[in-house]
Amino acid sequence: MTFKTTALAATLALSTVLTGCSIGGGGGSLQYFTGEYTSRRDMGYQIPAVPLYKVPREFQRQIVRYKTAEKPGTIIVDTSAKHLYFVLPDGKAVRYGIGVGREGFEWKGDARIAMKREWPTWTPPREMIGRQPELAKWAGGQPGGLTNPLGARALYLFNKGGDTGYRLHGTPEWASIGKAMSSGCIRLINQDVIDLYNRAEVGAKVIVL
Repeated sequence: MTFKTTALAATLALSTVLTGCSIGGGGGSLQYFTGEYTSRRDMGYQIPAVPLYKVPREFQRQIVRYKTAEKPGTIIVDTSAKHLYFVLPDGKAVRYGIGVGREGFEWKGDARIAMKREWPTWTPPREMIGRQPELAKWAGGQPGGLTNPLGARALYLFNKGGDTGYRLHGTPEWASIGKAMSSGCIRLINQDVIDLYNRAEVGAKVIVL
């Protein structure tokens, strides 16, 4: 085999690795948003920058190839892979890294976005206050802010029975992304939940796998 032939084969192999392939689910990455995790001012709050070198690449926001029969605008949450997909046209999706419910707090099913809120108030459920009495001070609601567990944005999930009690929301705890440690809600880095909030419409379908 000549040097040119060897070089061409290596180039083709590298090209295949970089472009990835389309599969039934998440495929190759097409675009990363590494520049979106800097500190930013939002509605009077200064959101801290995220140290991306501490966040695995797979949990950073990116556009990927994604095959699904669901229409654009649908949100698909893959709890096992710790990924949330916002379906785009032409077999693509925006993929975000997420944190999910710890053992005993997992949930699956279909819902819809009934409301969206910026810097939302967080009210811990009675059951949570029972487990963590120190949260009783927020029984009437914790105002939005940088330390609020719902972060910069929240999307409220309802189904035929009404409010599911679950949210897609931001979190100041970026290190929890990619892990199972919440009380059932799906959490995203604050910079990511702002992006999702701007893309998703009220009434959008949400599928939790």
